[in-house]
Amino acid sequence: YCSGFCCGASIKQAMYFKDANPAVDTVVIYDDLRVPGNGEDFYRSAQKKGVTFTKGKVSAVEAKGDVCQVNFRDLILDEDATIAAADLVVLATGQVPNSGVNIDIPEEEAAKMEVKPVSILNLAYRQGKDLPQLTHGFTDSHFICFPYETRRTGISSAGPVRRPMDIAQAVEDATGATLKAIQAMDNAELGRAAHPRSGDLSFPIVQLDGCTQCKRCTVECPFGAIDEDEKTYPVFNEARCRRCGTCMGACPVRVISFENYSCDTVGAQIKAVDMPDEFSEKPRILVLACENDAYPALDMAGMQKNCYSAFVRVIPVRCLGSVNTIWITDALNAGFDGIMMLGCKHGDDYQCHFVKGSELASVRMSKVDDTLKQLALEAERVVSCEVAITDIARVPQLINDYAAKINEIGMSPLKGFA
Repeated sequence: YCSGFCCGASIKQAMYFKDANPAVDTVVIYDDLRVPGNGEDFYRSAQKKGVTFTKGKVSAVEAKGDVCQVNFRDLILDEDATIAAADLVVLATGQVPNSGVNIDIPEEEAAKMEVKPVSILNLAYRQGKDLPQLTHGFTDSHFICFPYETRRTGISSAGPVRRPMDIAQAVEDATGATLKAIQAMDNAELGRAAHPRSGDLSFPIVQLDGCTQCKRCTVECPFGAIDEDEKTYPVFNEARCRRCGTCMGACPVRVISFENYSCDTVGAQIKAVDMPDEFSEKPRILVLACENDAYPALDMAGMQKNCYSAFVRVIPVRCLGSVNTIWITDALNAGFDGIMMLGCKHGDDYQCHFVKGSELASVRMSKVDDTLKQLALEAERVVSCEVAITDIARVPQLINDYAAKINEIGMSPLKGFA
């Protein structure tokens, strides 16, 4: 991994030697050289002073008496090269917070060496008193779309706590985080969601008389927006809520809803789809598409005239985490031949705007096989796919491949019984 500023630091150190003695032969061997912004001028000035930049991969550094021999692969000439007599070798290293550990050492040693981060926030959240962190100790956020926002609504991160950076980048980063904090305060004052559904005035409503106190909504909320009262009923904190609907998708008895988004409204859309009868030999496929990445990708695919199966009917959802299994059951009972869910990429390098909604949907859908068996249906009739907003060409192909699979399986035996 990279430290984010080691390229600039290496150039600075090389310049020190050139300033002290212009005759010193100074070489920077790099794999990738990143000097954005004003760093480009710094790089040019180093070249003018005679610093040599070589794109290569170092294979070995060997002691040869009072000097060192550096062996490397020149990636431009595609051949092995050697610096025979180097008086000093400086290694540019990666950087992680001191709460992180070396990923190459054994787990037993890592546990002893790890420095537990000291919480200075002392937050009252189910998920801990501090900001949720990634593997190496950086704060967790949607790095592409919401780099400053953490999983604690209204708390923004800036500087090296978010990623390695130099002082100039940290100052600029702090400006961006401050502007996002102001935006969050303005929205909170008016009772609106902060992001990504910025301006949304709806919030979760729970029917306590039907609640079974299973605690799935409080546990699965990615942002710790749901607490419990003394009777273990869910208590929603609207200022923390980002209106993703994950709680609605988690609720097994469907007592959580929004004014403009509920199990009934989406269920009504599913049931309103015109269904070909069993004699027309025309399949009908339901696509539940995340409105953040998958649906825009489909939209742009249409604008570019990328064709996909005409047997598909698309319904956008706030997040795949909001998909309740009752929608799957309703769709199958209505006669849909296949159900395809398009959500964001999940995992360590996730792109889900609501952190883990797509991952939760995958876990829930892995248990749909039992429902399919009860209905005497094939497991392939319900699939989940990861889609990025840039998959403009890939999404139509995914849909066409799935339509071909459904055509191979055959029509649903439930068609015509709705």
